[in-house]
Amino acid sequence: MFASTRGTVVAAGALGTAAVLAVGCGSSAPSVTSADTATPTTVPTATAQATAASGGLRLRRVAAGLADALFVTSAPGRAGELYVVQQSGRIRVVRGGRVLPRPFLDISRSISSGGERGLLGLAFDPGFARNRRFYVHYTDPAGNTRVARYTARPTPAATAATGRVILRQQQPYPNHNGGMLAFGPDGMLYVGLGDGGSAGDPENRAQDLSTLLGKILRIDVRGNGGYRVPPDNPFARTAGARGEIWHYGLRNPWRFSFDRTTGDLWIADVGQNAIEEIDRAPAGRGGLNFGWNAWEGRSRFDGGPLRPGSTPTPPVAQYTHASGVSVTGGYVYRGTAIPALRGRYVYADYGSGRVWTLRAAARPGAPREETRRLGARLQGVTSFGEDAAGGVYVIANQSLYRFTR
Repeated sequence: MFASTRGTVVAAGALGTAAVLAVGCGSSAPSVTSADTATPTTVPTATAQATAASGGLRLRRVAAGLADALFVTSAPGRAGELYVVQQSGRIRVVRGGRVLPRPFLDISRSISSGGERGLLGLAFDPGFARNRRFYVHYTDPAGNTRVARYTARPTPAATAATGRVILRQQQPYPNHNGGMLAFGPDGMLYVGLGDGGSAGDPENRAQDLSTLLGKILRIDVRGNGGYRVPPDNPFARTAGARGEIWHYGLRNPWRFSFDRTTGDLWIADVGQNAIEEIDRAPAGRGGLNFGWNAWEGRSRFDGGPLRPGSTPTPPVAQYTHASGVSVTGGYVYRGTAIPALRGRYVYADYGSGRVWTLRAAARPGAPREETRRLGARLQGVTSFGEDAAGGVYVIANQSLYRFTR
């Protein structure tokens, strides 16, 4: 995910000391395209037209001083609190615009951190208010991926002592670790894993159903043990395949999210040489092949072959490396405070700092999904987040911002 910065990037802090940044729509959205067919070879690459957002948008700074922050979310039953993941191994609580001095969790001594490794993801159990369970995605000292379950206790040390690793994945290279965790509308836990790293997926892992790498997984964690494979997963009964797999053909799905209204899954897949892409999967539909490493976006890539018998699912939007080099996926806004943003998917680029919104059509493949580029740039956008009311947040330049009118 952490690509080298290109182009002119204006840090949020460099825009002045005010805590509110204007992000009105720009006049154009160069190199951003959106799809309206199901076949990459026939998708037109019409440049999306940007239009003015009625009422405008602003980013209001909620908290600052969040070193190596990578993700933000909320917990069921904890109104007024946000939880910020720090790559170095801590989860911090933000309450009333203040970062509490004591972390919610500290596993910094149990992880390896740096580059694309570290504490990368967090998901609270839908029943957290009752069972106090939450899950984290991190890199262990040997450089391998772990997903672990914890139970919240009164102190960070007591919480850390409850940890139980439920999923392990060996990593052949230090990059493309993925890192996202999210509970779906079905109550299952979804896990994002990159293709294992290096360049170009040299072992063609993203197309190989015998490995979890280059996939989004769907697992059932409702019991007291580890996890089980849901029987309705697409490859649960496929010989030689890992039953945990929900989607495949992904390079590095750093961030993904569910539309809280439709249940559709939105995936931002970080590209290789030329293309950053946004994928969209209909609610409840598994088994999609997003094409990597035979395809990069809607362009053929000189990698391995597609899995026999499969058809690549093209992105609903993509942009070239003239506009950015590392996509950071966000959320479809379903709150009520910003009518102009409602029903639009918000995303950004880590390298260029550009921020876009994409209209969520009624269904994937419906009339093309129009893209807008917002005017402001934010340095180092590592993640977006969502609160219980549907408010959307963004982490950039060690600060936490909220979209407002």
